[in-house]
Amino acid sequence: MHLPVDMWAPGPFGLDAPKGATMPAQRKVLAVAHHVTAATRLADVLPLLESDRRVVVAYTAAPASIFTRGLEEFLHRLGGVVLPWRQAAASRFDLAVAASHGMLDGLHAPVMTVPHGTGPGKLLGRYHGSGPPAARPVTSLIRERLVVGGRVVPSSIVLAHERHLDVLERECPEARPVAFVGGDPCLDRLVASIPHRETYRRALGVEPGRRLIFVSSTWNQDSLFGQHPDLLSRVAAELPREEYEVVAALHPHIWTWYGRRQLMAWHADCLRLGVRLLPPEEGWRAALVAADGIIGDHGSVTSYGAALGLPVLLGAFPEDSVAPGSHTARLGAVAPRVDWNAPLGPQIDDAEHCFGPAVHDAFRRDLSSRPGEAAALIRQEMYRLMRLPDTASPPDIAPVPAPAAIPYDGLRAA
Repeated sequence: MHLPVDMWAPGPFGLDAPKGATMPAQRKVLAVAHHVTAATRLADVLPLLESDRRVVVAYTAAPASIFTRGLEEFLHRLGGVVLPWRQAAASRFDLAVAASHGMLDGLHAPVMTVPHGTGPGKLLGRYHGSGPPAARPVTSLIRERLVVGGRVVPSSIVLAHERHLDVLERECPEARPVAFVGGDPCLDRLVASIPHRETYRRALGVEPGRRLIFVSSTWNQDSLFGQHPDLLSRVAAELPREEYEVVAALHPHIWTWYGRRQLMAWHADCLRLGVRLLPPEEGWRAALVAADGIIGDHGSVTSYGAALGLPVLLGAFPEDSVAPGSHTARLGAVAPRVDWNAPLGPQIDDAEHCFGPAVHDAFRRDLSSRPGEAAALIRQEMYRLMRLPDTASPPDIAPVPAPAAIPYDGLRAA
């Protein structure tokens, strides 16, 4: 049931919570999603709490982003209690967990933030306007979002790598005391999924002897899709179908902004050529594990691919949008660029010579300084903030689900 914004959702939250309660909840947790990208990361973190019978979890969509279309529907599909934002902001919780920033200062709970990508690797896009340009902050550690009204908003900031502490110290030194290094839960799940590579390849229909090429684009005009809107058609037309399979993942913000029907219509030609387009919510991680190479840009997915051992070709890489000294910058220093005027197949072969086990291991270490520990460390921090003893059993690192491309049978008339 989807409730209007001015209605309250009944459930184990608020003053009327005891009326319908069957099990008394010792702690109440709010998962705050700003967009689908952040919501998918929360889906990695909240299961660390949800199995505890002492804890109840509610979800809410914070209206702080221009990319909120479809977010509430996604949260409802998760199957949890979804609170309207006004109700969430007017209720008290023992913990709020978010994977982005904005409007968190209005919550009545200690706030913990986790990254929704590979960490601070890009600079905030420059807004349009008539004022003079200024220095751009590093995304995910923007001072104006971490500090509101003279106070640091989060009670805990989870960072994936020790190196990110120095970035936070530079961008917002007041927030440094509440930061801690908790690793990268997404990377840990990717690594745990490697033994399932053949299962994922079969799910994508990759026949024996064929190479799976993963095409990934982040969002914005300097992204791979923004620079080359016909890129999937070009890749599909140029790579022989008897040798290659092509799977593609576009950033969820692209799907949110243009809508699923529009993107499917734009890519109808390459879908007919056999390209598999993944949904924005899930599937890209399993496809990345299944892939033999990646054509990407400065987005997080490309960095995850390099960490998993994939040779990388950069189809777009805007140097002025990349944070100097970051893992993204280091990837750009190693990975070759696509020459769109030359045959693509030989470039994919040549990219393998730029990488090797030592290079891939270095990229993996670049993303997390707590490999394999994110679930335990983040769960421990959440229980600390809730002032509740942690559970005794170690958390599972679950492999990601098998991928399923979006089925395409042509566009029906509206």
